[in-house]
Amino acid sequence: QVQLVESGGGLVQPGGSLRLSCAASRSGLRMYTMGWYRQAPGKQRELVATMTSGGSINYADSVKGRFTISRDNVNDTVYLQMDSLKPEDTAAYYCNAKAGVWSRSYWGQGTQVTVSS
Repeated sequence: QVQLVESGGGLVQPGGSLRLSCAASRSGLRMYTMGWYRQAPGKQRELVATMTSGGSINYADSVKGRFTISRDNVNDTVYLQMDSLKPEDTAAYYCNAKAGVWSRSYWGQGTQVTVSS
């Protein structure tokens, strides 16, 4: 099974940047579609960005142009570079891994991102 651990969250001022990392254990991420999701208090979990094993990327409209997803297959790590952060980006961010359409999703425990002045 894939075990995911997120890191890199924290408190940042509006306009600042953070880079989230998602590290895998037990199983590698090379063959998985990876995704970042977020959930703010009182809101449903929403897609932030996904990246397939082949490199196809999708972003939520709300983060397009500001966030960048990337992956390091050698180190089994996925990143989310977040620039020009806004207060509405405040949420718990979760890493997701999925091998295919018929496969289950694996989730990390989340890392909190708070954007506030």
